[in-house]
Amino acid sequence: MEERPIIAITMGDPVGIGPEIIPKALVESSIYETCRPLVLGDVTLITAASDRLNTAFRIHAVDSPEAGIYQHGTIDVIGLSELDCSGLEHGHPTRETSGAMVAYVNQAVDWALEGRVQGLATCPINKLAMRMAGVEYDGHTELLAERTKTSDYIMMLAGTRLRVALVTIHLPLARVSETLTTEAVFKTIQITDDALRRNFGIPKPRLAVAALNPHAGEDGLFGNEESRIISPALRKAGKEGIDVSGPHPADTLFHRALKGQWDAVVCMYHDQGLIPFKMVHFSDGVNVTLGLPIVRTSVDHGTAYDIAGTGKADPGSLVAAIRMAAEHATQIIVNNGPRRHVNGHSS
Repeated sequence: MEERPIIAITMGDPVGIGPEIIPKALVESSIYETCRPLVLGDVTLITAASDRLNTAFRIHAVDSPEAGIYQHGTIDVIGLSELDCSGLEHGHPTRETSGAMVAYVNQAVDWALEGRVQGLATCPINKLAMRMAGVEYDGHTELLAERTKTSDYIMMLAGTRLRVALVTIHLPLARVSETLTTEAVFKTIQITDDALRRNFGIPKPRLAVAALNPHAGEDGLFGNEESRIISPALRKAGKEGIDVSGPHPADTLFHRALKGQWDAVVCMYHDQGLIPFKMVHFSDGVNVTLGLPIVRTSVDHGTAYDIAGTGKADPGSLVAAIRMAAEHATQIIVNNGPRRHVNGHSS
């Protein structure tokens, strides 16, 4: 029996860098040693991008995950759109390209829920393009949560040296404090702990939680969210047996995390976690959605409309995302035991 998991790679925005970073990433023969990569996208666009890059790949059009060859030198592609290349302009999405972009993701989710693929690695999409397609979500994460009927989920950015999980994601900074709740902080800690055990294979995760205010509030001098919201969540997590500490001042926390003191850092808002993360993992960071019933990783960058079609896009994040999806899928298969009580049920 084939032991390599099938990882569905969604092409993302057809007029972004997705079509070109896929063949660039699949040049890495080691990917095929850990998984069976299956592209969900547009055969013509993948072929054109591969030809421009002189990869010498064979593009193999298939109609199901079971039909793939999955050998290095061949890219197995499920053709879910037939876009007219002559009418496309890089960096300029249309209703047709936007609809195709969403269709790739929806099909991948369906197959993941059915067990026909064991994980997703998604190329970047554009929020405005999603709205052009009639999909009112801020991005992949919210769409995947809706499709999988998941109420409690979080975004993690993961690399070889640093992992950060976010309590709030795409919020104006002025709204972070009013949005934070003890339950939201606790759920983020809980889901992160469960994923580190189940997906990352860390039997006893060590978590740190960042403070919101300078110097962790300085005993209320610079704010009281630490004592009022964050610390109660830490106490609740500790009673659940989770190894967690904080709230730590963010100006020193990441230095200690990079030295290996913790397995992940829980951050209160987007830039608090992503600025230090991207300082370290700008080219190889992975966006992971935790709490879903399926494995999902993604690149940690956008559609890069300004360089789409030029061949300049760096595939490093996609390579890392495919590998991490394969590792997580394999870890779950090997360690297929009951998971911690999350989202109201055990699985």
